[in-house]
Amino acid sequence: MAHILNVRVPAGTKMTLSLNTSAAGRSAALIGIGYMLVAVFLIGLSSATGKWLLAKYPVGEFLLLRSAMTLILLAPFVWRAGKAAFVNAPRPGLQIFRVLLSSAEVAMFFWVVSKMPLADAQTFYLAAPIYVTALSVLILSERVGWRRWMAVFAGFCGVVIALRPSSASFGLPALIAISGSALYALLMIVTRMLRETDDAILMTMQFLGVFLFGLLSLPFGWVTPALPDFAVFAGLGLASVLALFCVVRALKLAPASIVVPYQYTLIVWAVIFGWIVFGEFPNISTISGAAIIVLAGLYIFWRERVTSRGVSPRPETI
Repeated sequence: MAHILNVRVPAGTKMTLSLNTSAAGRSAALIGIGYMLVAVFLIGLSSATGKWLLAKYPVGEFLLLRSAMTLILLAPFVWRAGKAAFVNAPRPGLQIFRVLLSSAEVAMFFWVVSKMPLADAQTFYLAAPIYVTALSVLILSERVGWRRWMAVFAGFCGVVIALRPSSASFGLPALIAISGSALYALLMIVTRMLRETDDAILMTMQFLGVFLFGLLSLPFGWVTPALPDFAVFAGLGLASVLALFCVVRALKLAPASIVVPYQYTLIVWAVIFGWIVFGEFPNISTISGAAIIVLAGLYIFWRERVTSRGVSPRPETI
């Protein structure tokens, strides 16, 4: 865009051009934030709907039907991408590893959602961006200074508080939730490593892996869905596709450091849907832990934004 803006203009109009460009940037950022808020709402609604369906259907069957509906909706995008795009996808070994990660993480998340309050499950998954910071150092060799390491430590403390390790609620669901959120963080790292892959291919392969996982689980349980529930599964697939579309649009319209922190509004929807639909309300430990996790995550995003702009005069202390 630099060569487009680098034109001769009459005196007095450069400031107007700059102001208009700045206003356009702010407008795009606001629209991007709006897309992210819609995406988070759809994710919260999908999680609540999934919890409701899992009271009647096994996890494997739920994943099979949900991903089948999603793949049907993604079919036009797959057709447009073409067979060659899948065959020539970069780093095939890492692509397969990402599919396995995604399948395991999704299965663990919905199993956890079926076993514990919705807000509790979402709280553990809110820590995933904090895990990403730690894993970025180990896997991507990214540089993280002591301030962000302190935020990571604070986030872990928030997880421990939400876990309530001395209470009877600490058990297998909590351990699976922590493991699942760690896998989700690793999934984000691997996705970053495969950023040259077309978005439609990444999405399709992800849902295809979950579909195959559900298909393999069918011998372990099947409940024939009622006709109205098929409509619910179709709506769930549509919500998943729309949520992904909104996330992609948000990231194209505004920097990630601006729109990604709004994902933390997910805990608000988890509390609302958990209370209205299931009569659940988080206790003080979950609320306190979630607050610490959110604050730590927001600080990490803020520091990444500052360092990416080169504001800090001493990068080694970041």
